[in-house]
Order: sequence, then structure tokens, then C-alpha cells
Amino acid sequence: MPPYDPSTFPPFAVTVDLVVLTVRRHALCALVVRRGESPFQGRWALPGGFVRADEDLGAAAARELVEETGLCAHDPVAPSIGNGAHLEQLATYGDPGRDPRMRVVSVAHLALAPDLPAPRAGGDAHSARWSPVDDLLGTGGGFGRDDESHDLLAFDHARILADGVERARSKIEYSSLATAFCPPEFTVGELRRVYEAVWGVVLDPRNFHRKVTGTPGFLMPTGGTTTRQGGRPAQLFRAGAATVLNPPMLRPEV
Repeated sequence: MPPYDPSTFPPFAVTVDLVVLTVRRHALCALVVRRGESPFQGRWALPGGFVRADEDLGAAAARELVEETGLCAHDPVAPSIGNGAHLEQLATYGDPGRDPRMRVVSVAHLALAPDLPAPRAGGDAHSARWSPVDDLLGTGGGFGRDDESHDLLAFDHARILADGVERARSKIEYSSLATAFCPPEFTVGELRRVYEAVWGVVLDPRNFHRKVTGTPGFLMPTGGTTTRQGGRPAQLFRAGAATVLNPPMLRPEV
């Protein structure tokens, strides 16, 4: 083999960006951080960072997830349990001009978890918060609160976020991924509100109950009940063994 000279190739860096989604106050929300350093200082961005020399992509994404949320990634083919989050690779973004510092290729990952507490900022982030994805993507009447102006997301993070949201919306049709937004034990009503938040629709409660309880392997009754939603005691379920739903939960046309 002829000698290999790496200096003949232009250098570039590899990062991981995280689309971290949860349902808060019946709305699909994403974690964003306000950048404390250039480039795009002061702008909101998705959490992420550079891949270290001694780690692979999955390890880098899992490390960033722990640093930003305190959550550990678990097996991507299983629903979230305990202090874990569903984590999967989303897509790769390598436009030459996406980062003004140098050529940077980002391997984005999608993370889903139940209702999470207020985030903490870390690394070069000045602050962090959960925001409705409709506001972040400019479809919900503007991003910001009080007298804060609408800021576009830094880098190409609006595109990455949109791709992550669409991945989540599509996958809950054909897989049990919606249970990743729920606690270990949940009611059918709580699961329905996940579908409504992710899809941005209102679903008929009786029809939804019939579909999810009639889908083999989707839900397993725990034998318990809860009144945490008010009203009469509601039956508690946990995620079943099925990872693919047959028949699927197709999204209503809007």
C-alpha cells in the first residue's frame, strides 16, 4: 500500500446534535440551549458537542444526553424504563457552510423520554429550557416569552429539529415508541395525550382506547388503577413486548 499522508486532506470535525423530545403540559417540547460562545452567541440551539477522539458516535450522543438531561440511553428497540431515554441515530448533516468555524459534519440523534424536569445548562450553554416544537419551528405563533424576541435556531438546527419531529410522528404510527413518552405505568388517557401532542390533533377517546387495547402486544395491564388524572379510577398499563404495531396507529389527516 502506498504511503498515506493525512495532511493532504482538509481537516474536519465531527459533532453530535441531540433532538431531545418530551411532552410537557400536553405539548411536544424540545430541549434547547442558549449558546454562551461564538459562533451564534446568544442564539438558541440543540444540545450537542464534538465527538472525542476516543469515543464512537453512539457513546458521544449518550454522553451528551447524560450531561444535558441526566438521562441514560437504553436499548433502542425497547420502550423507556426508569431513568432511561430512547436514543437513536437520526441523520447526518454535512453542508460545507453549516458551521462558520470549519468543516463540521454532525450526526444527529433523536432522544425521547417522559415528562422531564427543568433542564440545566452545561458546557458552552448559557441557559437551557424546554420549548414547544411548534414555536421553535415557527408554526406556533412565535418562539419566545414575555418580551423576548423570536430567534431562529443556530446553525442548521431548525432543519435537524424538523427532521427529528417528523421521525417521531412517523414512528409512533408503526411502533410502540409512543410509550417512551410515558412513565413505566400509564393510563390509556395518558398515552392518548402523547399521540395528540406529537401529532398535533385531537383523538376520539373511545376509538383510541379500542385501538390500543386491541393491538396485540402493545399494552399490558398491570392490575392497578390510578386517580391522578381525576375522576374515576383508571386502569394502569405498561408497554408490552411488541415493537411493531399491527395494525398500525395511522395519523389522522388534517
